[in-house]
Amino acid sequence: MKAMILAAGRGERMRPLTDTCPKPLLKVASKSLIEYHIEALARAGIRNIVINHAWLGEQIESALGDGKKYDLTISYSREMEALETAGGIIQALPLLDNKEKQFIVINGDIFCDYPLSELTHLKLKGLAHLVMVSNPRHHLTGDFYLKGGDLAEFAENQDKKLTFSGIGLYHVDFFANLEPGKQALAPLLKAAIERSLVTGEHYTGQWTDVGTPERLEQLNQLKTV
Repeated sequence: MKAMILAAGRGERMRPLTDTCPKPLLKVASKSLIEYHIEALARAGIRNIVINHAWLGEQIESALGDGKKYDLTISYSREMEALETAGGIIQALPLLDNKEKQFIVINGDIFCDYPLSELTHLKLKGLAHLVMVSNPRHHLTGDFYLKGGDLAEFAENQDKKLTFSGIGLYHVDFFANLEPGKQALAPLLKAAIERSLVTGEHYTGQWTDVGTPERLEQLNQLKTV
């Protein structure tokens, strides 16, 4: 199986930190965010990783190289401008295809200790499987309901929605026949969920959306305690 780390965003909310450094290279306890993902993927047995980049992408390539120091291979999908999540994946599809026809995708700006080996052993029942987390304070409304292992936009009971962690397993057919270019992932997920083609799970371990300098500082304080 292969994996993709999304690293093309500008990181507007992280400014001024991201004016001179791409967000995935920001450090938590002396190690960049993206390195935690690479090491976690390596522990899960992944040996081929694709990283997309746009803003200050040359810094990412310079810092990570070809992946040999992590005992894996890194390929880069270079974007002239950030293509958003789905657009970035569509451009990188030729690098992600494999005999299993499914691959892992991780947002480069999260911090999470989810055991990625769970996804390497999972056979998709539909087109995608998303790791969901409890709603953080900055996103209390959540994204989707989890009903018996399937994701849904609506529920009859009063259970709270969960938040998409930014970690998912996708079948190549999820992105089949989509035109290249800038494209968001959320509308595609909603369409697939309406067709009952997306499963999910609720992960209750450590997870942080490192979206602001304040959250980065809080995370660094936790890692140094």
